[in-house]
Amino acid sequence: MIESWRWYGDLDNISLSEISQTGARAIVTALHEIPYGEVWPAQAIAARKARIKAAGFDWTVVESLPVHEAIKRGEGDLSRLFANYRQSMANLAAQGVDTICYNFMPLLDWTRTDLAAPVAGGATCLRFDAVRMCAFELHMLGRQDAANDYAQDVVVKADAWYQASSEEDRSALLAAIMAGIPGAFDRYDIAGLRQELLAYQGIGRDEIRTNFKRFLDEVGPTAEELGLRLAVHPDDPPRNILGLPRIVSGGGDLAWLFSAYDSVANGLTLCSGSLGASAKNDVPEIAAKFADRIHFAHLRNVAKEPDGSFEEAAHLDGDTDMVALIRVLLAEQERRKRAGREDHLIPFRPDHGHVLLSDHCRELVAGYPLIGRLRGLAELRGVIRGVTGA
Repeated sequence: MIESWRWYGDLDNISLSEISQTGARAIVTALHEIPYGEVWPAQAIAARKARIKAAGFDWTVVESLPVHEAIKRGEGDLSRLFANYRQSMANLAAQGVDTICYNFMPLLDWTRTDLAAPVAGGATCLRFDAVRMCAFELHMLGRQDAANDYAQDVVVKADAWYQASSEEDRSALLAAIMAGIPGAFDRYDIAGLRQELLAYQGIGRDEIRTNFKRFLDEVGPTAEELGLRLAVHPDDPPRNILGLPRIVSGGGDLAWLFSAYDSVANGLTLCSGSLGASAKNDVPEIAAKFADRIHFAHLRNVAKEPDGSFEEAAHLDGDTDMVALIRVLLAEQERRKRAGREDHLIPFRPDHGHVLLSDHCRELVAGYPLIGRLRGLAELRGVIRGVTGA
């Protein structure tokens, strides 16, 4: 497997020099500075590629090339947005970046309520707290239908949390929920979020699926022509958020997706933490079922709670059997190798990580500390070596 590391370019306080000391061989990055829907210029991609190569790395996976909200809503004349996406794909392919991680989550990307939940020993982690999320939806956004999306005891606790919360608590909650949106665009305040939600009125699960299939029909042939792999990232968390339907949350959703556009170019970013946040998902089983569509992997772990809350666990702890999952990925690599594929190796990266030691003293992209991911990469590397005997 190809050890990779997510880097946010000039938005990241972790340098390529520091990353080189982790032992990772490849960089996963994107042009986060470019607004959604605009073409990624060939010159900018080439400059980023050259910078990464000069530091001793490969750049073969982009994470992510965002899908504009208008495409997700199926709104208006989308011809320019689709043309721009295809041109960005062509510009990436010209530089040898052949795997595109993206998601189709409406409005928000990964969603957490706490960016620094305490972990034993003084570390901190990302956390999704069902009570706080319910309080946010019910009392801060004023979305009364949210009461139907949570268990009654969670609604009662959410009422109590909100009544006891300070303005500072509520501001921190909003900031945490917004932190999952990558790049420098589309952060919302409460009024802005309400306005954006209005644009999704009347759009349900079937409509989002229809719009997703249209996206694949528009860009899939270009991916095939260019030799690119599209790798959708599962919903994080794998449940509806803000009343918006999420449609890449489990095995049934993936089966629909791969039949909607039946091509090896239409593949998966296997995120063990996102899928693992649902008690309905057996992550190694899902990976085995769709192994031939896995183009990229995010390896991390979560510990779930009965009310729907979860938090990031250490990479080899948590609820997903990471050893079993890695066995599935290694077996798929071997299958591809036997089939004669030169590109049989699956790139993966340690995803998220606890904030440990001196990382508490530096400003970092939420969820992406240096030392916590270094620990995760070392642990995953050990599992791979142990399984392969290499």
